Amino acid sequence: MKDKINELLGKVNEFETKSAEKIENFRIEYLGSKGILKQLFSEFKNVDPTLKKEIGQALNSLRNSATEKIEALKSSAENSDTAKSSLDDLTRPATPIELGSRHPISIVKNKIIDVFSRIGFTVSEGPEIEDDWHNFTALNLPEYHPARDMQDTFFIEKEPDILLRTHTSSVQVRYMENNKPPIRTISPGRVFRNEDISARAHCIFHQVEGLYIDTDVSFADLKQTLLYFTKEMFGKSKIRLRPSYFPFTEPSAEVDIYWGLETEIDHKITKGTGWLEIMGCGMVDPNVLKNAKIDPEKYSGFAFGMGIERIAMLLYQIPDIRMFYENDVRFLEQFKSVI
Repeated sequence: MKDKINELLGKVNEFETKSAEKIENFRIEYLGSKGILKQLFSEFKNVDPTLKKEIGQALNSLRNSATEKIEALKSSAENSDTAKSSLDDLTRPATPIELGSRHPISIVKNKIIDVFSRIGFTVSEGPEIEDDWHNFTALNLPEYHPARDMQDTFFIEKEPDILLRTHTSSVQVRYMENNKPPIRTISPGRVFRNEDISARAHCIFHQVEGLYIDTDVSFADLKQTLLYFTKEMFGKSKIRLRPSYFPFTEPSAEVDIYWGLETEIDHKITKGTGWLEIMGCGMVDPNVLKNAKIDPEKYSGFAFGMGIERIAMLLYQIPDIRMFYENDVRFLEQFKSVI
């Protein structure tokens, strides 16, 4: 009986056809209610008990092979028929090519990089998992400094000095440690803060921070750089700088642009003032330069930083920051035509 099963197994493996009728006849021949396998299983009860295990395995193998062969032939025949009908019908409409789209955060980040690259800024990147020195201490935020409370931090469990970076200023510290002035770089990247998620805030967001260090750098250089950026990015030529506080810059300022009050949306997003805050900036604190082994007596510099989501929300009038992270195709498809 085993020889007969092996012979049938060979025939099953060799059988090939694209005819649906022949495939059905093959199925009936082997798997039908009066087919070959039905007869073999009927004869199985008469097999010597010592051979039943071996013969049973062979029968199951034959049944599985016949079933798989039939499914494979059916699938091949269907694909062949579909392709043939598609190619033969010259009046059939062409299949539309779905265009992909960039994420709005990527679009805005690339625009910011492009604007600053025109005036000599390079791009620098660093790790998202950072140590305390680069994220805090080197930036004039020693242990127990009250300003550390401004940024609720995600610390790595069992590693008190390892954390998820709260800003991309840590990249600037690393860049200063490995490069000599003049330095002109921007650091885009993802940052993390332990904040409640709402329409205006998220625990994950993106920043672009800039750093310029050279001899005789003044606050006037900072203002002109930011004015250039706002003209190129927003088409706005009016800015103001309000005194503020950041541990790693002194003096520090918040930068506002005059958005205008031409539409109802302008009134809404500016709360009727016409002014919008877009970033923070300031002159690099001498202690930060010392920590990076740069002589503050010889060099000075400025730094600035902005949230990419905030810029994107302004440019595209997006009301809820959570929309950036929900991966809703309906939202992302709106940016197909944006380069």
